[in-house]
Amino acid sequence: MRALSLALLCLTSPALAQTNVVRNDAGLQQWIDDFRSKAIAAGISAKIYDTAMAEVSYSAKVVERDRNQSEFTKTIWDYLGTAVSDLRISNGKAALGRQRETLKAVEERYGVPAEIITAIWGLESAYGTFRGSDPVLTSMASLAYDARRAEFFETQVIAALQIVQTGDTQLSSLKGSWAGAMGHTQFMPGSFIDHAVDWTGDGRRDIWGDDPRDALASAAAYLKDNGWVTGQPWGVEVQLPDGFDYLLANREVLKAPSEWAEIGILDTKGLPVSDHGQASILLPAGAEGAAFMIFKNFEVLESYNTADAYVIAVGHLADRISGAGPLRGDWPRQDRPLSFDERIELQKELTAQGFDTQKIDAKIGPLTVNAVRGWQVAHGLVPDGYASPRFLERLRSAR
Repeated sequence: MRALSLALLCLTSPALAQTNVVRNDAGLQQWIDDFRSKAIAAGISAKIYDTAMAEVSYSAKVVERDRNQSEFTKTIWDYLGTAVSDLRISNGKAALGRQRETLKAVEERYGVPAEIITAIWGLESAYGTFRGSDPVLTSMASLAYDARRAEFFETQVIAALQIVQTGDTQLSSLKGSWAGAMGHTQFMPGSFIDHAVDWTGDGRRDIWGDDPRDALASAAAYLKDNGWVTGQPWGVEVQLPDGFDYLLANREVLKAPSEWAEIGILDTKGLPVSDHGQASILLPAGAEGAAFMIFKNFEVLESYNTADAYVIAVGHLADRISGAGPLRGDWPRQDRPLSFDERIELQKELTAQGFDTQKIDAKIGPLTVNAVRGWQVAHGLVPDGYASPRFLERLRSAR
């Protein structure tokens, strides 16, 4: 399975309830017949629809992977070890060198650093070497027919048909990952329609071919459209002072870097971080892990993929390609990731003990982090919001 990507932005929170309806190719063909009028009403020609959908068949493999992929987790340090490996760094430097002229021109137009675009390229497709070979329409139609998130995937089906209709690529080339993400920078069909650009000026927005220029420019356009702030970093690794109030490590607590410096939060060289804008403190592995001061551009990168690990990987890989050294902070390497069932148990147990996570969805997002913090404060622990196996054991013992 490829690195976390734009596809997973849409796929990291599958519904917990699963249908017992038997799905098969005959059922999909009926769905295709029924969906035809909706696609035509959306502007797809009958000829394009009939020709393209004639190639579609039900993929049980795609549906099964979509239903179960939330089970596959890594600790952030294991993920970063792969995502920002020495090989990926050296390949990134080489890839930037090959596309330097294009990437610098893209940076000048959109304000997104060449290294950030290169890092996304590296994480999404290993600099174009793994672009995906699954038929996108088969994947999107199978998932739309699966019906758990029909509205989203129906939109993707129509977008994929629009791509064929506009001539950006041929039906035979409309390939991607099993989850529908396409090309060098792994755009979902809907994101392609909204953000892809024709950088080369040949009349097509080609993110699939061997020439990566349209894809690289499209990734920059996507980030710019989502609010990229030119000249601002994604984040900076920092060191926390003794006695730090861990309740301040909250995405909702924003201060200028100079204000953070006043309470002793400095970069790893012991210097104040430059005032790039309002920033918050992020502890992706709690008080025992590395700490980051993150800016608006961290949030912008989350529009590509919501996982903190992915955003940190993009930012850190970009920094390493630029010549920066490795992260200085350590990680609680004795911990393992919580399983899907354990994350559900943690949310149910927190809620039962009076710290409502508001959702039982196995996602350790801000609501669950805040509930963890509340429980930690109530029990005299460091309120870092870190949902570790050790925390789950404490939670169990407090029943």
